[in-house]
Amino acid sequence: MHIKPEELKLSLWRAILRLLPLILMGILTLLTYWLVQKSNPEEPSPLAKIRLHEPDYTIKNGALSALNEIGNTKYRVLGKKVIHYDDDASIDIIAPRMRLFQAEKPPVTVQSDTGHLDGDLTILDLNDHAQIFRPAQAATATQPASLRMLAQSSYFKVLINDDIIETDKPVSLEQGMSIMNASDGGTFNNVEQSMVLMGEVKGRIERLPKGDPQ
Repeated sequence: MHIKPEELKLSLWRAILRLLPLILMGILTLLTYWLVQKSNPEEPSPLAKIRLHEPDYTIKNGALSALNEIGNTKYRVLGKKVIHYDDDASIDIIAPRMRLFQAEKPPVTVQSDTGHLDGDLTILDLNDHAQIFRPAQAATATQPASLRMLAQSSYFKVLINDDIIETDKPVSLEQGMSIMNASDGGTFNNVEQSMVLMGEVKGRIERLPKGDPQ
């Protein structure tokens, strides 16, 4: 059967007209998808979601204080430079100095060249030329006299909530005119204001005349 060109063109146009709604729906769907992708930002990769350990602010000559349950100062942390990190709320401190207070007892000062305070404000790590110092105190009506005390090590860890300062590094302890050296560190109890030395301990003990605290 011979089909005339005019009839063939007419048939093709009729087929296109029948498919036109489907073609338009497809174009509209593609256009809608493209607009949605353009309006929504790309989902960041897992690596991009990781919060970098970078400082969000720095304070010169910063100070941090905490009060006990009756409103008195429990401890105070000072530093020439205080660097706060946003990702874990931890703090690096240049030249940290911390004072620990106990009622009716001399305040104890710990310090070092550098320090790190965790985000929960429970542990202060003191590194390089770390020291614990307690001044001498004369006897009072409720407390016996105490000698000047100085403990030195390359590292001290302050357990703030427990009022404990400890180290597993070699430590030297001066109390009055006595001096002791411990190979495996020691633990200072701020409530009792006493220190226990660990490992091999060597030194000398000097007794002072009564009534002559240093």
